[in-house]
Amino acid sequence: MEIPLEDIRRPLMRTRANDPDKVQELMDSIRVIGLQVPIDVLEVDGVYYGFSGCHRYEAHQRLGLPTIRCKVRRGTKETLR
Repeated sequence: MEIPLEDIRRPLMRTRANDPDKVQELMDSIRVIGLQVPIDVLEVDGVYYGFSGCHRYEAHQRLGLPTIRCKVRRGTKETLR
């Protein structure tokens, strides 16, 4: 499923920055062959929360791509705790 980047909420308490070399490698790969592995998102009451794929997400942002392919799992508010 393709979801607009702006519709995905990212983790608030990120403990480390993304590795810039890894992001650049992903950008180069995405330009040539596209995204091979979708990111995982949790859908709760119509809101998408990203919980994996931070490097892939940033690569899409830096490439100016409006959407990203996602594997969507449904959950409840209790799941977010």
